[in-house]
Amino acid sequence: MRLLGGRAHSRVELQRKLARRGYTSEEVDAALARLEELGYLNDLAFAEGLVRVRSASRGPRALSAELAKRGVGRAQADRALASYDEALQLASAMRNIVRTYGRREITDYREMLNQVGSRLLRQGYSAITVRAACRAVVAGTPPGSEA
Repeated sequence: MRLLGGRAHSRVELQRKLARRGYTSEEVDAALARLEELGYLNDLAFAEGLVRVRSASRGPRALSAELAKRGVGRAQADRALASYDEALQLASAMRNIVRTYGRREITDYREMLNQVGSRLLRQGYSAITVRAACRAVVAGTPPGSEA
């Protein structure tokens, strides 16, 4: 229970931590089953929470990779990412551009794309989203108003 007190965990994360602490696989399985039964362990809720928190700074590809690394199943990850639609991705990418570019004068789309495009791609945004976000910021559209 103490492991769940600090932050939410996926089933696989908790399984790994308990195994490292020396519990047998039968004990781990029984504990995980009980935690799921009581509603303390839910991979979908964990994935939705992670997407909600991390979507401010990451694109869907990076979020999907993080969920996979944490042991969340593909179907549950897809369901959690479904709420992170294109408009939210665009607003998030635009906020990242503004944060990265600061208060510098932004006039050239190509210059901005060269400066922040690769960074946004590494953060998991699609090329289409990166280009649209750069165009919107150059045009002076505030993040969140492009929908």
